[in-house]
Amino acid sequence: MSSFAPTSSETGAGSKDYTRFNSADAEFFQGISRIEYKPDSKPDETMCYKHYSASQVVKGRTMEEWLRFSVCFWHTFRGTGADPFGFPTLIRPWDDGSNTIENAKRRLRAAFEFFTKLGVKYWAFHDRDVAPEGATLEESNKNLDVIVDLAQELQTKTGVKLLWATCNLFAHPRYMNGAASNPSAHIFAYAAAQVKKGLEIAKKLGAVNFVFWGGREGYHTLLNTKVLSELTHLANFFKMAVAYKKKIGFTGQLLIEPKPKEPTKHQYDYDAMTVIGFLKHFGLDKDFKINVEPNHTTLAGHSYEHDVVMSSAFGMLGSIDSNTGSPDLGWDTDQFPMDIKNCTLVMKTVLEQGGIAPGGLNFDCKVRRESTDLRDMFISHIGAMDSFARGLKAAAKILEEGVLEKYVKARYSSYESGIGKKIDEGTATFEELEEFIKKNGNPVAESGQQEHYESVLNYYV
Repeated sequence: MSSFAPTSSETGAGSKDYTRFNSADAEFFQGISRIEYKPDSKPDETMCYKHYSASQVVKGRTMEEWLRFSVCFWHTFRGTGADPFGFPTLIRPWDDGSNTIENAKRRLRAAFEFFTKLGVKYWAFHDRDVAPEGATLEESNKNLDVIVDLAQELQTKTGVKLLWATCNLFAHPRYMNGAASNPSAHIFAYAAAQVKKGLEIAKKLGAVNFVFWGGREGYHTLLNTKVLSELTHLANFFKMAVAYKKKIGFTGQLLIEPKPKEPTKHQYDYDAMTVIGFLKHFGLDKDFKINVEPNHTTLAGHSYEHDVVMSSAFGMLGSIDSNTGSPDLGWDTDQFPMDIKNCTLVMKTVLEQGGIAPGGLNFDCKVRRESTDLRDMFISHIGAMDSFARGLKAAAKILEEGVLEKYVKARYSSYESGIGKKIDEGTATFEELEEFIKKNGNPVAESGQQEHYESVLNYYV
């Protein structure tokens, strides 16, 4: 494993002319026009939608309204393909690799051309991904203001809206022991100041959500950790965010994104139920909802759709970072979701709860290290959008025909009357249940018929 940084010649930067991308009307994806819906296209025609038609109505709403697709800025326009064993492979013609305002502006203009040609209505970003971090907080904020002004101009020009903003409270060395759960009050204060600015720019750009991801909010060893103190400080941080949100009149939904591990050994936002328990314990459940990333869900040892279903069951599903992973690898690979069955199960939940707004399906995904062509940026998103469009149609048909619902209803029918209804309503007592058993005898267990349900699902997908 190499321990030195790649040179400019190794990354492809250094001698190229980037000035041609500096003008406001520069074209970054030459030869690629707006992606069209072509349902009769051939199998190997991957630069068109075969299933996603934004205006197609499904259960009373358009696909665009149900799916609310969003492109993430960090993976798509800051990802380099580098990994612990190799140098960057994703060398973009407009990106000189520098941490300058000029390069940041080029990235942003390229991004909005991409959003427009792809035909999505939303995007999402981290503060430190769109603008260079300065030597001081004041300098960082000044850089953000410059880029946010450009973002506002591009949003107005294209009609693309901000699904959510967030603050990077995990990458800088100051956050190596956490941000809001850090043992240093000084670092806690810096994180608070950073989020204060983040909420301000979210309001300015009209974000409909604001996300907190606690990548470093956890521990590597309990030997040096005061768990309750860290959780209490984390809760107090969130309470301050709620107070400041109200003070400045920001109306976006606050979201927490669960993840069990990576980069810490254990993160406090382990999964949806852990976050729900945390929010309820500290009285924050009315102010926050959950942003589920299915790849994180599988890292917690759950099925792909688990956290989506659990969050929705408690009225806490706010948004979905729509990606997937490779279970055989066991780490966060952030791949584009191409499994129709997974997408169907997610969209079934979204339909059942009446939609995902003001959240959406944000593609927190990155092309593979080996997918180096600019066209691969489009193909990856197109494939995932088609997968969710197919999932939406399949889920709608499942709910309309009601076959699965009929079997589930029958399975729980004993709770609709008699002693079962009293149990469901919470009015039954142990004494009553004992008398019920004495009168009715031993119960008979019924088959769960898992294979039957799986076969029914397969019919629709």
